[in-house]
Amino acid sequence: MFKNTATVCMCLSEPLRGRKAGASLTRCLHQTLAMAKRLQARRLDGIDHNPWVEYVKLASEHDVVNLGQGFPDFSPPSFAMEAFQHAVSENFMLNQYTKAFGYPPLTKILASFFGKLLGQEIDPLENVLVTVGAYGALFTAFQALVDEGDEVIIIEPFFDCYEPMTLMAGGRPVFVSLKPGPVPDGELDSSSNWKLDPAELASRFTPRTKALVLNTPNNPLGKVYSREELELVASLCQQHDVLCISDEVYQWLVYDGHQHISIVSLPGMWERTLTIGSAGKTFSATGWKVGWVLGPDRIMKHLRTVHQNSIFHCPTQGQAAVAESFEQEQQRLGQPDSYFMQLPQAMQRNRDHMIRSLQAVGLKPVIPQGSYFLVTDISDFKSKMPDLPGAADEPYDRRFVKWMIQNKGLVAIPASIFYSGPHQKHFDHLIRFCFVKSESTLRAMDEKLKQWEGGYAALKSPPRP
Repeated sequence: MFKNTATVCMCLSEPLRGRKAGASLTRCLHQTLAMAKRLQARRLDGIDHNPWVEYVKLASEHDVVNLGQGFPDFSPPSFAMEAFQHAVSENFMLNQYTKAFGYPPLTKILASFFGKLLGQEIDPLENVLVTVGAYGALFTAFQALVDEGDEVIIIEPFFDCYEPMTLMAGGRPVFVSLKPGPVPDGELDSSSNWKLDPAELASRFTPRTKALVLNTPNNPLGKVYSREELELVASLCQQHDVLCISDEVYQWLVYDGHQHISIVSLPGMWERTLTIGSAGKTFSATGWKVGWVLGPDRIMKHLRTVHQNSIFHCPTQGQAAVAESFEQEQQRLGQPDSYFMQLPQAMQRNRDHMIRSLQAVGLKPVIPQGSYFLVTDISDFKSKMPDLPGAADEPYDRRFVKWMIQNKGLVAIPASIFYSGPHQKHFDHLIRFCFVKSESTLRAMDEKLKQWEGGYAALKSPPRP
């Protein structure tokens, strides 16, 4: 304020030279008053920093193998690529608007495909909304359903947009953590070992709880929730009349014989659940940005209100390509040539490759049951290299990732960004890698790790003085 006052005084004390002095004074006063107004909306307070921007920028400045960001660096399946080519070349009307809430062939196949999968009658007009990626589905859901002061239960670790989207809607995030159980000596931890404490979860529900966000398979941990765990969540949601926002974008990427179960398929959950999916993750085409949300009309009508007053509708050609891709995959579902069978088999091999390679340099992977990702324990490095450069209050995993990018040429994401502020210091010994990468990328990773391995041996057994 004093700075603005000083500016006004300077304007007033300036000699009024010439005939335009009055106009100059008016303009100066107007600019000063405009500068004094708050510019950004209060809903942006505290969420302006995005860690992804920082690590992507740092990675671009070094010769690295990028295992941080969650996208495939290989082509989508040929039938999906052909579907996109058909969409941009065969029907000129696909260059124009389509129906606001979804291209009709896409909403129809989504209703048919997931209706059979979930054992639920799904109306393509009332129960399906096509969005700009799953990100768009999440944002639309939070804006439509979360009001000022509403509480939203978020299970940690969580995909990092859940918290700012809750805050932007005026809600209050309430966190509950998955906690690892003991691991036998000599064995690797598994994401199935990370569980909710039933009593702790129940304690988070209050009269102000509006929604719970569920992510299975989970990003970043790769946890696939069991039926028993889902039944616990469902029971509490029904008991407290709470909505469930179920983010299931990795539903086809499940490993080691585990089974993905949609919570909406449990008794009593259709009427209070939104199920979110992504063509980007389903067909390895994250840049297409086609997502969807399924749910009962009594909830979906409010999402449609947000949708029609924000983006109105999504690009037509991408929707047409996804519709054709689902139509082809529906005919192969459950068969050996189904992409939904082939992709997880290939990615499980990638996962196992990465686990073996990371262990060679002293990292301790947590074996994921699903998703694109695995987290790995860096506790040994934290004890042997505690004083890495960085701010005094910066979590160790963030300093470690920066060191690794600059010195080892590998990019990961610090797992503490997937936790709420008060809990970050308890989980700063984990970093996240993406293994949904091409063979050439994994080979490049191996080369970086071979160069690192000798240094790790020296770190592990320092020479005697």
